[in-house]
Amino acid sequence: MKIFINENLTEVKENITAYQVRDEYKKNCDVLILNGHQIEKDENIKEHDKITLIKKGESLGMDELENLLIARHTPNVYNKLKKGKVAILGLGGLGSNIAISLARIGVGQLILADFDIVEPSNLNRQQYFIDDIGKYKTQAMYDNISKINPFINIKTYNMLVNKENMNIFNDVDIIIEAFDKPKYKAQISNYVLINMKDKYLIASSGMAGYYDSNIIKTKKIRDKFYICGDLINEAKIGEGLMAPRVAICANHMANLATQILIEKL
Repeated sequence: MKIFINENLTEVKENITAYQVRDEYKKNCDVLILNGHQIEKDENIKEHDKITLIKKGESLGMDELENLLIARHTPNVYNKLKKGKVAILGLGGLGSNIAISLARIGVGQLILADFDIVEPSNLNRQQYFIDDIGKYKTQAMYDNISKINPFINIKTYNMLVNKENMNIFNDVDIIIEAFDKPKYKAQISNYVLINMKDKYLIASSGMAGYYDSNIIKTKKIRDKFYICGDLINEAKIGEGLMAPRVAICANHMANLATQILIEKL
């Protein structure tokens, strides 16, 4: 019988159990993950099951690191995500959180576009650090993702995205609109819907303040076009953008992109 042990296809004896695999291949491991789930009791093993054996604090090579990064995925999910190409337009509160989530889950290629630099007022909701202040957001996000998951193929465009330069996103699967200003949201969304009908478009509307988290939803508008948010609470004087609801909306968008890559492509 063949199973995957730390992502390596390995011949094992019939009727072997998870604990027997552990005892034979890495007896001193601290964590045993079977098909994406950490187990606390012994389980029977089937053909092509995936077992990951982890020793905490162990030094790892790059191949071993990648194998462990995918250990908690449902089997076969990682390979689908690794083929995905997602463009994130805007790297503020939404875009930076989306990029980090998609990098953590293993989307293979991220195309990141923004023209701005990191400033102190960004740190209340955006995925940057004090030592990122003054950097272009594209560079800061590239650096931070590389520290999380060095196996992501990242392309960055330090520019203001408009309809004249949208052609650089022609080969992506999904376009995520993550702008702050309604004018640019509408302009780019309309362009994609008219001129890039083969692309999935995920846009946003309404995430300001500290209202009920549960009114932020994912809504399908038409085929391949979705909007995430509460559709009401935009930022305005006296009602700013705050980390919790911005991150909730961003992760609605990231989760939707994940579902599309796994189920629809």
